[in-house]
Amino acid sequence: MGLRSQGGALKPARLWESVDGRVRCLVCERGCLIPPGGRGVCGGYVNVDGTLYHLGYGRLSAVESRPIEIKPLFHYWPNSTALTFSTWGCNFYCPWCQNYHLSFRKPRESDPVVEPGELLKLAESYGDEGFSASFNEPTVNFDYIVDLAGEAVRRGFYFMMVTNGYLSVRALKELLEAGVDGWSVDIKGCPGMRRALASVDHNVIYRNAKTILDYGGHVEMVYLMVTNTNDFEECVDWIIKTHLDKLGPQTPLHINKYYPANYWREPPTNTSKLVKAAEKARREGVEHVYIGNTGNPDFETTKCPRCGKTLIKREYYRVVEFALEKAGDSWRCPRCGYRIVLKGLYIPGKSWSTRLL
Repeated sequence: MGLRSQGGALKPARLWESVDGRVRCLVCERGCLIPPGGRGVCGGYVNVDGTLYHLGYGRLSAVESRPIEIKPLFHYWPNSTALTFSTWGCNFYCPWCQNYHLSFRKPRESDPVVEPGELLKLAESYGDEGFSASFNEPTVNFDYIVDLAGEAVRRGFYFMMVTNGYLSVRALKELLEAGVDGWSVDIKGCPGMRRALASVDHNVIYRNAKTILDYGGHVEMVYLMVTNTNDFEECVDWIIKTHLDKLGPQTPLHINKYYPANYWREPPTNTSKLVKAAEKARREGVEHVYIGNTGNPDFETTKCPRCGKTLIKREYYRVVEFALEKAGDSWRCPRCGYRIVLKGLYIPGKSWSTRLL
């Protein structure tokens, strides 16, 4: 099934305010002050005659059915697939971005528009359990996601985002109220970073992750450990301490291997450094720590924090062993009864093959 795309009128934005002839975008933490005819940092929002419009609305750059484990989310609807989509642009522009061909290119008015209803039909035809806003930074597609998520959840789909977490609190709460309850949140670094993203307030990411948890959403934090950039010991210590202080021991932490991409040419992360950081996080009290992007299934296996029993084993982004027991509204270890955080249902026996448009 293909998507019917079309040109469309500019969509008025939800979150903005007038400031002396300019408009301030209130979608992300940057709060861009945009002059007439100008755009914000992400390129997705434009000031037209004193009104903010979402230029990127429905102008999609990619659509694909993918397993939830690839996001990565390991404790949210395991073994399901999500219709994954993206637009253009970003509010960070990480120099090591693997999807820079999407994130560094801003939306154009000539780009075709895909209405939310078309994505809903596609997800139904593929048999996906949910939706994922990913590939580029979903925050820049805020208005589209609010519209799509509201209808998707009403139809029984789940909805999640892979994000740098740099939203305004107001935008975050609107997404939560629309039904976005799964969040894979990237940790770009720490306050001591200087080589890249030095202007980013890394505390904002944890503020927002805590807000999601307070609203009953599901969060998994993802730390891409970039060689000679955010891999120094003080940064690792800050991430572990902030994780425990703000999010608690049961929030999963993924520590992922970096590979050179875009114009960042540092060598791939040494696996021993990843293992050392993961072991430290576990010693400090993080219950579920994973190491990603290595191809080693042992690094992506869920074990009981109390007794060590293997509970969920994964290979190539699929669940090959699932041993958790349902206990009312929660899940527990069948050996010792320890409660394991897991949101949604386990989808047994579902295969997956890449489906692109």
